[in-house]
Amino acid sequence: MSEVTTARTREGDGKPLHTGTITAWLSEVFALKPAGINWPRAVLFLDVTLVPLLILWAIGHEEYLLSALFGTLFAGLADPGGGYGNRASRVTVFALIGAGLTALGFGIGGSNWGWLALAAFAVTLVASLTAAFGAHRFVAALLLNIWFIITLGVAYSFHQQPHITSHSWAQVLAWAGGAALWIAVTFIGWLIHRRQDRPPLAAELPGDTSRRTMSRPLIMFAVIRAVVIGGTVAIAFGLNLSHGSWLPIAAIVAMKPSLQQSALTAAQRLAGALIGAVAAVLLLLIPANEQGATLVAITRGLEVVALIVLMHGFAIRFWNYALYCAAIAAGVLILLDLPQPSNFSAEGYRVLWTLCGAGAAVIVMFLAGLLTQRPPHPAAPAA
Repeated sequence: MSEVTTARTREGDGKPLHTGTITAWLSEVFALKPAGINWPRAVLFLDVTLVPLLILWAIGHEEYLLSALFGTLFAGLADPGGGYGNRASRVTVFALIGAGLTALGFGIGGSNWGWLALAAFAVTLVASLTAAFGAHRFVAALLLNIWFIITLGVAYSFHQQPHITSHSWAQVLAWAGGAALWIAVTFIGWLIHRRQDRPPLAAELPGDTSRRTMSRPLIMFAVIRAVVIGGTVAIAFGLNLSHGSWLPIAAIVAMKPSLQQSALTAAQRLAGALIGAVAAVLLLLIPANEQGATLVAITRGLEVVALIVLMHGFAIRFWNYALYCAAIAAGVLILLDLPQPSNFSAEGYRVLWTLCGAGAAVIVMFLAGLLTQRPPHPAAPAA
């Protein structure tokens, strides 16, 4: 057959709800929503993040750039909007929790793989259970969860590079400085707008803070997520895989935030993780076999490229989810592996672990979703 049809659900009258081919499915994955582009928000992100980039370039400590950038980025995403006092207090709490996770991640980054897996399991479990405290708090916890997995990968890679000196306290300071920068920017904006309440940076993200019951599906969802992330961390660092940190990072990027999300969202996350990994691989080949001033110039150029890629991700979050995931994955992976040497073998491992991590996350969450949709057992017949 020239076309491969996909299975679809049917209504009560027997007519298919949706039919199509693989091409139609891909068109759904990469469907564009022009109204979802927000360039002013992206330009604001780029303007703000140029500050830590230039400061760290000036003092010669680019190894702290990732912490500063994500401190700024995630503080902006966690900003609930509204009155400045409420915004500043909630972002401050978010920043303090993130500082603690930064200290933990970089502090144990060179430890036994068992401690890394246990910490990843515990952080993911707690972050997932925050879904009971409202969608907004869950999103904030999810951001911190992603950041903690990144810290483990960065810290582990630094321990594999003896020529790089990274202090945990300095990484915490960089994260806190990035978050403080966002608080200062919101204060300036608040004054410019005559002390009026302001909307959140990402108004499309959920702002609900109503509590929910700690139900069995929610607990199962949290445990499954924690097992997947803890397992991928154990495999990556326990087997000492070459560039193995890409495995848990791909898993956390590709994993669905909830069991109720559709197969379309899962496909978009998987496609985005793979596209982002391939883009990062191609860019990381540029500095291969370079040394001296040329290597420094290329490295700094790629840091700027990573910022621009992240900026585009900020702009297209609701334009297309797959391309957004690709931009975020590419930016993170470029900044993560810039200190490590690149060659065709290394790039092959990076793509392989990305495929394994993303695929494992999607498959496990899909199976878990099927379990939650099982119909209850029929009642026993009367005697």
